[in-house]
Amino acid sequence: MKVLVTGGTGFIGTHLCRELVERGHDVTALARTPNDDGVPEGVEAVTGDVTAYDSMEGAFEGQDAVVHLVALSPLFKPKGGDERHFEVHLQGTENVVRAAEAHDVRKLVQLSALGADPDGETAYVRAKGQAEAAVRESELASTILRPSVVFGEGGEFVSFTRTLTTPYVTALPGGGKTRFQPIWVGDLVGIIADALKREHDGETYEVGGPEVLSLADVAKQIYRAEGKSLTVLSVPMGLAGVGMSMADAVPGVPFGRDQYRSLRFDNTVAENDVAAFGRDPADLKRLSEYLREP
Repeated sequence: MKVLVTGGTGFIGTHLCRELVERGHDVTALARTPNDDGVPEGVEAVTGDVTAYDSMEGAFEGQDAVVHLVALSPLFKPKGGDERHFEVHLQGTENVVRAAEAHDVRKLVQLSALGADPDGETAYVRAKGQAEAAVRESELASTILRPSVVFGEGGEFVSFTRTLTTPYVTALPGGGKTRFQPIWVGDLVGIIADALKREHDGETYEVGGPEVLSLADVAKQIYRAEGKSLTVLSVPMGLAGVGMSMADAVPGVPFGRDQYRSLRFDNTVAENDVAAFGRDPADLKRLSEYLREP
């Protein structure tokens, strides 16, 4: 199968391209500035920006399927503010759908996010929710995946937690009680590759890792793996909200209102749909296992 991966040189994209090549697919990675050093062996890299239709439309010619991964991180506020989420997630997805339809691509796999909702609390989840609607309303066979936070080599979740904390003693909004269900990138890309199969057409799946961890749990595991202890102090959510909202106006500060709002809601699945792909949640890699790896 000929598969185009948008965002194919990013964190998840690099792992996915490698997985698809190993499965025998003919893979093309689309990126704004593809770097030959970051493209897995056997993958063709092409230049294109999903927010600029004419720059990337030609890459869809002759493709059997598209996996759309391009996204901004929900952990850090983007340059350009909330509108940047809609430009990348919504307009970018609309352009991908348009190009796929124009070139008779059969299948689109859309990587969305847990909590995606057109009327959600943050610009990130609203844009993701509206992008899902654009996919469902298209003429394409599609599968939508909503993962919890993803960890692994090249990922931001562990580094974000380090940025938010300090070793030994740290303060976290609400005591770090926000819950996540981290999934290892190696497990996720196998699921994404499986989602290309016809049996998953028209489905939306929520996927998470084998355990639910609070932000405080995650921070403690990270520092424990480095041989350091951690005591977590609680910052009232209201006070944290004021501080992070004020940070919106400070250049260079990576957190703002959206990041505060996201910490008010758990990022966990109601039912782990990894079973639809023949996976037992208990067999997936745990964050603590990854952190212990050399």
